[in-house]
Amino acid sequence: MQYRPFGKLDFRASALGFGCMRLPVLGEDANKVDEPLAIEMIRYAIDHGVNYIDSAHGYHGGNSEKVVGKALQDGYRQKVKVATKLPPWQCKTAGDFDRLLDEQRERLQVEKIDVYLLHNMQVPFWKRLRELSVLDWLDRIQADGRVGVVGFSFHDTTDLLTEIIGAYDRWAMCQIQYNYMNENVQAGTKGLKFAADQGLAVVIMEPLLGGCLAKAPDPVQAILDGAPAKRTPAEWALQWLWHKPEVAVVLSGMTAMEHVVENVSSAERSGVGSLTGEELDIIARVQEKYAELRVVPCTQCGYCMPCPNDIDIPKNMQLYSDAMVFQGNQLLLNRNLYRGMPAEQQAGSCEGCKECEEKCPQQIEISEVMPKIHEQFGG
Repeated sequence: MQYRPFGKLDFRASALGFGCMRLPVLGEDANKVDEPLAIEMIRYAIDHGVNYIDSAHGYHGGNSEKVVGKALQDGYRQKVKVATKLPPWQCKTAGDFDRLLDEQRERLQVEKIDVYLLHNMQVPFWKRLRELSVLDWLDRIQADGRVGVVGFSFHDTTDLLTEIIGAYDRWAMCQIQYNYMNENVQAGTKGLKFAADQGLAVVIMEPLLGGCLAKAPDPVQAILDGAPAKRTPAEWALQWLWHKPEVAVVLSGMTAMEHVVENVSSAERSGVGSLTGEELDIIARVQEKYAELRVVPCTQCGYCMPCPNDIDIPKNMQLYSDAMVFQGNQLLLNRNLYRGMPAEQQAGSCEGCKECEEKCPQQIEISEVMPKIHEQFGG
């Protein structure tokens, strides 16, 4: 495993971090984690050098933290830094801060959470937490030993990123969505460099854009096939990130053991400045091709849920995006999958209330996309 500086801390983090948002599940219920398999995967990663584990209060309906807690028994706790996140949407009063943190410590079976983040910082959530004096509370939980260091995960503009970093002098890290298709989205390359210049460790989430960059459509695969280095689409995306000196950790949400094995192997080949000029040109061509194909920037994070009308928003978005990018048989298949969904879960049930849009990290105008999905699949 390759290790990289973690901001100003006296800690070197594994290039690959285990993101526990997309653990393997039983059946179609995302809240029912396949615990034996998930624990086996997490421990395999740790046994092969991964030392940064990331979860959050709401992942898998709260079961992600519980599974991580079980995986870290039998001596594994001492081998890793554990990160999790405070959900601002559940914080109505300042008293909720302690309640949620202590619940998470119990789930994780730890006295101390190594890295504690404010989750999904966007203007409304940041404003709410500031009004509840969250920064004073962050001082207290570091002082009383329940938390090691603090940071935030981020889904907004570089202006807000700059504001948040400037508002508190004890940030150790920030977590941003970043990949070769998001250089100018949210924090983007500008935000990555700014945060790193301020001494923060920058942890990357959505390196494969919710898995979209792991399965290249034919026009993109043709470009990758012409490269001198033979890599899977996923490895191209990961190596592009590890090439950058500002990146501390790249999180991968892995749903199968084969993903863990492949990503660990890829991380072992990583390094700052490891890509050649020709390889960077390949990525630039891929960026241009994807820009021509892509229609909806959904990453399947699920923050838009639940929908008051019971629409399965992420599933509708995925069916639509995949169909538009891959076309052909994928379009026919996804149309059939859409029509096989219960009517209330289909995009056609959207009433345009826009409640989901307030929560969407990608700031997608979901109420405008839903009619397009129904027109494509339901007509």
